[in-house]
Amino acid sequence: MKLSIPRASTLTAVRHATSTSLIAPAAAIRTFSVLNRPPPNYPGHVPLTGVERAALAIGSGLISFFNPRRADTIAAFAEVTATPYFIYRLRDAMLASPTGRQILRDRPRMTSTSLNLEYLRSLPASTVGRTYVEWLDREHVTPDTRSAVRYVEDPECAYVLQRYRESHDFYHALTGLPTVREGEVALKAFEFANTLLPMTGLSVLAAATLKPSERKRFLSTYLPWAVRNGLRSDEVINVYWEKEMETDVDELRARLGVEPPPDLREIRKREREERKRRKEAEMSGAAV
Repeated sequence: MKLSIPRASTLTAVRHATSTSLIAPAAAIRTFSVLNRPPPNYPGHVPLTGVERAALAIGSGLISFFNPRRADTIAAFAEVTATPYFIYRLRDAMLASPTGRQILRDRPRMTSTSLNLEYLRSLPASTVGRTYVEWLDREHVTPDTRSAVRYVEDPECAYVLQRYRESHDFYHALTGLPTVREGEVALKAFEFANTLLPMTGLSVLAAATLKPSERKRFLSTYLPWAVRNGLRSDEVINVYWEKEMETDVDELRARLGVEPPPDLREIRKREREERKRRKEAEMSGAAV
């Protein structure tokens, strides 16, 4: 049997190719510094070092906990804590759904222009679109207040988080929860059970900052509702809201497996009226 031995030039080429293949990935994944920052992966992207990411997570987390209305710090905390696992889990949930895959292909954005709010106001009262726009009007908010994702490395995952962020007001409309702190905490508990995003879990801890009566109501009523509905319902990230505007809102709730909680706005209104009556009674009694 004749043994075939590669020529020296061939062995050299193989060794060179092998060494190059080992070195190239290492160079591609090497860490960078603030003085050697790589180019952005998409418009608006800000690459972060590991130290920067950790510092931003701690700082934004503390600020968000003590001031839940700081949308900028909440957004930053959501982005730096979504990786390496949670945002990929949410992306995979979209890839597992035909509707989710279509959303990822189309990558629609939700703004006051793209949603045509005037058209939504013309829809029947029972529709998703009318329910949504009436919630916007009642809470005095617009779809244009959601900031762009900046700190997620993967462009597709960045869009997934952007989609979640822009869908937040639809979750409010679907559940009827208002934007007061008590309502936001209840909705974040629902979102945490459904999405597992760390930011939503941190927001639930803000229940500690509620008034005693609000905290008691959250623990007895809204937290059990949020856990039950968040776990059993479909992945709400897979709702193609733009295609559901003319759908009956109760039909969509039934399809997703979401039951609306007790009307928090109405409960708070009755409490205010009761406090006002008691105060007037006390004043009239003191006058006598």
